[in-house]
Amino acid sequence: MHIETLVVGPLATNCYVVSCEDPCCAAEAIIIDPGGNPERVRDYVERSGVTPILIVLTHGHSDHMASAAGLAAEYGIDVTMHGDDLETLEMSVADAPMWGLGSPENVPIARSLSAGDTIEFGGISGKVLHTPGHTKGGISILFDGAVFVGDTLFARSIGRTDFFGGDMETILASIRRELFTLPEDTAVYTGHGPATTIGEEKAENPFFDGTL
Repeated sequence: MHIETLVVGPLATNCYVVSCEDPCCAAEAIIIDPGGNPERVRDYVERSGVTPILIVLTHGHSDHMASAAGLAAEYGIDVTMHGDDLETLEMSVADAPMWGLGSPENVPIARSLSAGDTIEFGGISGKVLHTPGHTKGGISILFDGAVFVGDTLFARSIGRTDFFGGDMETILASIRRELFTLPEDTAVYTGHGPATTIGEEKAENPFFDGTL
């Protein structure tokens, strides 16, 4: 599995293009959280020769979905996210100009995800974890040795809970239940900022203060 990190949009969102490196899988890839600068995604797809087959949104905020509709139409692929974030997605389309993200198109969601669902491309399979708290329908996507957490967990921080659908107790419970139970060497790919590991966050994240 190859992970390409593209920092996009005015809020420096981490957009990930995750692809299968096995020659048998035709370099199939998924795009996670295309939150702006669609040309960066296009340039990488062209240079690398990967074949996008799906766009996955970890949650519905505009800085994670601003380019989703356009890229989906361009590549003829679907967009998927957790069903509990459809209202957040609708609100975010309207709020996007306030965050400097222009006027994104409404994103057609072809499939609503739930906890335990799988996301498959090439020979790779990822598991959907429901990690609400930043939004109602926030998800993380777990692969072998790596988890993409959107805005649930950051290096030494956690996602904001003062937006619609946010709740501090819920996000802390999500992290403890779904993320901190993963192996400590699991790589954590965040929605903003540097990657980290589960072990580092269990030991050093100040929101938990060693109490798990």
